[in-house]
Order: sequence, then structure tokens, then C-alpha cells
Amino acid sequence: MNWTNKTQVVSQVLIDELQLPTDFKQIVESTYLPLTAHILDKKSEKPLFININGAQGTGKSTLTHFLKHLIEAETEFSVADISLDDFYSTRADREKLAQSLHPLLLTRGVPGTHDVKLMENTLSRLLEGKACSIPRFNKAIDDRYTEDQWTVCNNNTDIVLFEGWCNHSPAQSDKELLTPVNKLETIEDPEGIWRNYANEQLKDYHKKIFNHADMCIMLKAPDFEKIFEWRSLQEDKLKKKSKLSEQSHIMSPDKLKRFIQHYERITQHTLQHLPGIADIVIPIAADHSIKNIINRYDTN
Repeated sequence: MNWTNKTQVVSQVLIDELQLPTDFKQIVESTYLPLTAHILDKKSEKPLFININGAQGTGKSTLTHFLKHLIEAETEFSVADISLDDFYSTRADREKLAQSLHPLLLTRGVPGTHDVKLMENTLSRLLEGKACSIPRFNKAIDDRYTEDQWTVCNNNTDIVLFEGWCNHSPAQSDKELLTPVNKLETIEDPEGIWRNYANEQLKDYHKKIFNHADMCIMLKAPDFEKIFEWRSLQEDKLKKKSKLSEQSHIMSPDKLKRFIQHYERITQHTLQHLPGIADIVIPIAADHSIKNIINRYDTN
């Protein structure tokens, strides 16, 4: 595909806007542009729904942001980029869930801590070409923004890019859920109530959301240890751009170590099994570089 000058300009604007290193242009040229072309090849008359999976720090938000603007630079398509994180249940709702089912459900993260009905309704409206408001979640205060701060989408949407840390993550078997994977599960979920609930909710996410996607893209981290390092960098950035009044929910290193354990089970299982399921896998090296794209439909 021949890229227009507009695409080159848009790429540079995004690199500057996101304060990315100058050599990030290589990732755009070697990964983002070929991926954009592949998505456009899949576009038909009906809206295209794409799941993007990536653990914390893999760059899924950056990828999604670039894909939206690259597609819109090359075509007349309207692209919605939305995040699973913005569908977290309110803190008040999670407090009720923690009291009624399990204390660990207060912490945002695992399936079951999202507002599935809101997610389902929002995606349905987008894919039906109807106007809607897309929710936004403020991690600095661990709660949802008020509705007047949501993103309004008035246009007919041609492509929906839906990114999230457990999007399309495979559920586990009952046997796999028996043994705790870390200290958090051993001490705070010895009977497995929390992890079994999250696993059942993940199955429900597949039924209501993930299974309706036309394509699944996975950004694959090298291992879980690297994910913790990358998530720490995200917390540092969040602290720098947050107001002092919002920083009570920004985590110290010790709190972050406990927090990341909420994600470990599903993340480890995803790293092991999703590469064999996803349509496209993009391996992320320890230095955040990208060497290749694995397309399971590529016969070359």
C-alpha cells in the first residue's frame, strides 16, 4: 500500500504529541502501517470490530491511538478507539460487590469489576452507527468521571478498536484454578472464591463482547516480571500528570506489587495460550522494540 504524505505528517504529529523517542518512527513504519493495511483489507460494508489485547505497559493504548489516526488519514472511515479500563464499575459499586461476594473485588482489574451492561450497550450503539457517549475512568481517584466528561461520539462508526488487558483472554479450567499463583491468592483467596468468580465473569465477557469481534490482535510481553516493571513506569507517569488532590489513590511500590498480583493469573494464562488463538501477535521485546508481526493467516 502506498502511504500519502498526510499519513507521514500524522505519524510525526502523534510521535511529538505522545513525547515518544524519535526512533519510534521505525515502529510506525515496520509495524503500525502494515497493521493498518491489514485492517483496511478486512474492512467490508459492515462496521469492523477489533479486539486488542496487551498486558500493562505493552503499548496497546499507543497502538490503538495510532491506528485510529492512521486509518482516518488514509480513508474517510470514522474510527472509535475505546478502552476496557474506562468501563470499570464505580468505586461505590465495587464496594458493594466486595461486601457481598469477596473483599478482593474492591480492587479494579479482573473480570467482574467492569460494568458489562454499559460496555455491551456502548459497543452495540457504536456498531449500529448510533450516537453514544463513551465513559471515561479516572485512575488517579479510582472512580469513573461524571457523564458530562465522557467522550461523545456522534458520527457513524466504521471501525471500533477495543483495547484491554484481558480482551479475548482465554478462561481457565476448574483444575487450573485450584492452586494459588501468588501470595495474594494464597493469603486472601485461600478458598478460590475470588478467582473462580473472575473466571466465570471472563467467560461471560467472551459471550457478550469478545466473541463478536472480527479480529483479535495481541501485543505479547516477554514475561510477567517485565510487565511489573512497565506498570511501575505507568504509575510514575500518572503521578506526574495528576493533581495533588488526586494522588491519594496513586500507588507506592509496595502497593503496586500487591495490585499487580490481581492481574497475574489471567496475564500468565494469556501469555501462554492467546498467541495460538489471536489473529495477529506482535511480540514486544524487553526494550520495548518490535521485530516482527505474526499473522496466522499469512501463507507466505
